[in-house]
Amino acid sequence: MKKARIGFDVGRKIGKIDDRIYGSFIEHLGRAVYTGIYEPKHPQADKKGFRKDVAEAVRQLRVPIIRYPGGNFVSGYNWEDGVGPVEKRPRRLELAWRTVEPNEVGIHEFADWCESVGSDIMMAVNLGTRGMDDARRLYEYCNFEGGTALSDLRIRNGRKKPFGIKVWCLGNEMDGEWQMGHKTAYEYGRLAAETSKLLKLIDRDVETVACGSSNRDMPTYKHWEREVLEQCYDVVDYLSLHQYYGPNHVDNDHRSYLTLADNMDAFIREVVEICDEVGAKKHSDKKIHLSFDEWNVWYHSNEQDKAIRPWQIAPPQLEDIYNFEDAVLLATMMNTLINRCDRVKIACLAQLVNVIAPIMTQPGGGLFRQTIYYPYYYASVYGRGEALRAEIDGPTYDCARFTGAQALHVSGVRNGNELFVMLVNRGGEDTDVTIAVDGATVVSVTECSVLQHTDRLAVNSFENPDCVAPRASSAKTEKEGVRLVAPSESVHFVRLALR
Repeated sequence: MKKARIGFDVGRKIGKIDDRIYGSFIEHLGRAVYTGIYEPKHPQADKKGFRKDVAEAVRQLRVPIIRYPGGNFVSGYNWEDGVGPVEKRPRRLELAWRTVEPNEVGIHEFADWCESVGSDIMMAVNLGTRGMDDARRLYEYCNFEGGTALSDLRIRNGRKKPFGIKVWCLGNEMDGEWQMGHKTAYEYGRLAAETSKLLKLIDRDVETVACGSSNRDMPTYKHWEREVLEQCYDVVDYLSLHQYYGPNHVDNDHRSYLTLADNMDAFIREVVEICDEVGAKKHSDKKIHLSFDEWNVWYHSNEQDKAIRPWQIAPPQLEDIYNFEDAVLLATMMNTLINRCDRVKIACLAQLVNVIAPIMTQPGGGLFRQTIYYPYYYASVYGRGEALRAEIDGPTYDCARFTGAQALHVSGVRNGNELFVMLVNRGGEDTDVTIAVDGATVVSVTECSVLQHTDRLAVNSFENPDCVAPRASSAKTEKEGVRLVAPSESVHFVRLALR
């Protein structure tokens, strides 16, 4: 059996993790809202129409912030359609996903739901078919105390206290030709700058997120980042990154697929370099941080979505059913965000319910947790604190798209007297692993659980919801450290009590 050593030193810190890297995303797309979080006729609906079983599954994830209402949806959204008496709200053609939007859920309803699950809102504004004045109006409606036309309208609509939304996305994927209101980098950079300035005139503490590239493979990637930041560097706080992965990225090579987090890491590193390059050119002491506000695995539903009849209300779109190997990849992506927490301050797993999501619901029925739920759960619940650098002495492997990849992919987070380690063996061989901690004594192993399956394509379902789920594993405390066996293609969740 291969042997490996993972070393942590409590004095070697990457940085304090911003809890918001464990955020998520709800878009008015498919069944994310309707028959996802909201289903008034469901047996478990609360008095406001939201499913209590879904809310509980979200609470367990401890999601700190949720991006809303899109996504591509936001670039054609009139926010006024979602306020006021529900029975008077218009139905609209929704052009991004070619559906009909009933507007039963709007800002008020979504804010109430977020409060019930313990999440803040990350609000996106329409810089596609609308613009900076609409963003100003929406901000005033949501956040101003009262005494103006828009803040008083919010009060008349049933909400006296402002929503207090602090993070605002300046549009969505404006580099993409698919986007309503698509713009050049210069056009968008100027618009983002002026929009952010307006919001900061109302509230100097508001945080704004400018759109970076929609993915690393965009033909304008890097040029887009540089030009946008040239225009808005001084007046925005974050630059966004979006990235989804599937086997199509690596010509269906299984081993390369499990290594795609290395691509994600390179994406982050390159964007950080561009941010700092522009900052240096401007002689600025300010650091632009990153908001990785769309990330996930996405490929299973691509073909079935082509057959969906347009202009329905909440059809089943983007309903990927994730398998075991998807969970392995997602765990390494989660590790990557943790290990880059010095610059990635916000991240949103896209999305939260039904649409490329960890939680799947059945209209009128139950729910199940997908395979990807578990790495997200463990990282969000136990990965809050300071990220520590890991020194890995272990096997490597080559594959079609990567050479010299570490078989073990790991993150470590210290929270007081506990160290949480998410250890992924993405290699093809079982490995005898020792986890050593310098600068502290490991008193005991609080938890050691493993996510593994003999079939890498195994999935969870309504009929078999626990087919792929963590189970208890064993780890021994020895003189050299904590020792465990990491099976090939597995994810370990290890909590260590320190002194």
